[in-house]
Amino acid sequence: MPELFWEDFVEGDVKTFGSHTVTEAEIIDFARQFDPQPMHLDHAAGAASMLGGLAASGWHSCAIMMRLICDGFLLRAAGMGSPGVTETRWREPVHPGDVVTLRRTILESRTSKSRPEMGLVTFRFELLKTGGTVAVDQVVVVMFGRRNPGARLA
Repeated sequence: MPELFWEDFVEGDVKTFGSHTVTEAEIIDFARQFDPQPMHLDHAAGAASMLGGLAASGWHSCAIMMRLICDGFLLRAAGMGSPGVTETRWREPVHPGDVVTLRRTILESRTSKSRPEMGLVTFRFELLKTGGTVAVDQVVVVMFGRRNPGARLA
């Protein structure tokens, strides 16, 4: 039974979730499987690139962020999927040894006009590195079930 419903996501709310230490082994493993560019596989190639050293693929960083989203709140919520990611920006590389956390900001929350049992929440998700710099920034809309679908809104 879900603990969190659309009504629990209030515009302007900011929360931080989780922690993950990125390892060299996981960077190379992810790159071998999904993004085999040299800067994600080799220290020398990474150092010669604009990334300044071996660095996680941007898609690997997004996958880490998704794990923090799931563990932080999504697996406890009445999630109904997502119509999509409206923006993704890779702002800083993620290197071995970086510790990352998730910051969630609720930008907008509204009910569905066509489906009263559902509300839509627009989030800004930021993957933060130690020191507070942003590695990845995403804007995502997620659909959630409503706790009281028949209730009128003010």
